[in-house]
Amino acid sequence: MYDKHGSVLRIETVINHPYEFKIRRRGRRDGQQVIGWFPMAKGVANLYRYAEVSLAANARYLEALAVVQDPAEAQQQLGKMGNAIRRNGRSYRGFNPIAKHDIALFTAVLRAEHFIMGFRNRDIRRQLFPKTKDSITIRRQSSRVSRLLKLLHIHQLIAKIPRSRRWRITLKGQRLLSMVLKLHYQDYPKLLMNQTSYA
Repeated sequence: MYDKHGSVLRIETVINHPYEFKIRRRGRRDGQQVIGWFPMAKGVANLYRYAEVSLAANARYLEALAVVQDPAEAQQQLGKMGNAIRRNGRSYRGFNPIAKHDIALFTAVLRAEHFIMGFRNRDIRRQLFPKTKDSITIRRQSSRVSRLLKLLHIHQLIAKIPRSRRWRITLKGQRLLSMVLKLHYQDYPKLLMNQTSYA
């Protein structure tokens, strides 16, 4: 994103590793020729798919910027985030917008690169936990992140991307999580400073 000539906000997406994206084409699977979704390779024949993926990424990024600028709806829904939700006879906790562990989760999910092609369990795990090579610790961390992602999904803050193990943030998630982070990093510190000055 850059301001072109000081008058136009320009959004661009550059794809350096196309194999992480999928394209519908003819390919071989289980020894047979089928038409399905396969990793996108470099080549002129796939330029139309490059354009589709890039335009979709740009649109999601612009939507995220618009959410930050217009937080009215998020303010109305913010109070409901702390409420527990019951699904299939089971209760799922709400989120605490001032708890450090929930703020860390929201920050990890809302990273800008995730608007391009979503995020996986390991992407969030790397943001929440220190790096380790211990397989048992990695497995425990992965299980914890899976529970957190399910909780976000139950609250309709993220959604599964079809035919993948990736998740994307929903429009509701963009609105609410952006508002929470704005309150945490901008509004709360200003409020505390004002209270200190009056004291």
